[in-house]
Amino acid sequence: MKIGIVTDVHGNLEALQAVLHAMDAQRVDVVWSLGDMIAMGPDSNAVMERLLDRGAHMISGNHDEAVISLLAGHGHPDSYAHTRPHHEWVARHLDTNYMDVLESLPRTITTELAGQTAFGIHYHIPNEKWEATIVEEPFHDILEPTLENMQRLYGEYAGDVILFGHHHPVHLFEDDTKCYVNPGALGVARDELARFAILSEGETGIRLDLKAVPYDKRTFLEKMERHEVPQRDVMMRLFY
Repeated sequence: MKIGIVTDVHGNLEALQAVLHAMDAQRVDVVWSLGDMIAMGPDSNAVMERLLDRGAHMISGNHDEAVISLLAGHGHPDSYAHTRPHHEWVARHLDTNYMDVLESLPRTITTELAGQTAFGIHYHIPNEKWEATIVEEPFHDILEPTLENMQRLYGEYAGDVILFGHHHPVHLFEDDTKCYVNPGALGVARDELARFAILSEGETGIRLDLKAVPYDKRTFLEKMERHEVPQRDVMMRLFY
């Protein structure tokens, strides 16, 4: 059994296609997508189509929930005010079928593999905000990637391997009881690599392999301009 882990695809079809091709070559059985499938990049609909075609198990991220909240008329998080014009653009173009899918997604995912538990979440949610809507800003502020911070965020979660995203760099930390893993944002990086992870059955439990494959970033950037993605200049400066 092999589980492919992606997070933060962010509308980057070219990066996703490269990773799915690599996963097929590795004979991955199941794909998990840990939130933020949509927004930022120009291809939210195509990304959702590819993930659904692959039978991916998806959970929601903050961008997914913010766009759906706008579409449902429930408002937009105050601290995301700078992203609202972009989220409104994504909402206007999002296919109705994918709206329904995104609205129905859970916030966590879990499975047993090699006698251990793998647990996925987009980013830490404090207990008191577990049922909060995105307007109430349930996801914890991003913390510096250190073992101490990972233990603080995820130490009480029921799992041997804790998988997450939201913060775009790769995270890999381990203590006596847990492994804390962010494979890195698949669709958002300054280089031309799309990042993911594969979980498989090792001799003593879950085996983790962090992976990265090149993708056609030039086409992705050209589409950002051609589709006139709102706030792309800021995103280019900060993320790409």
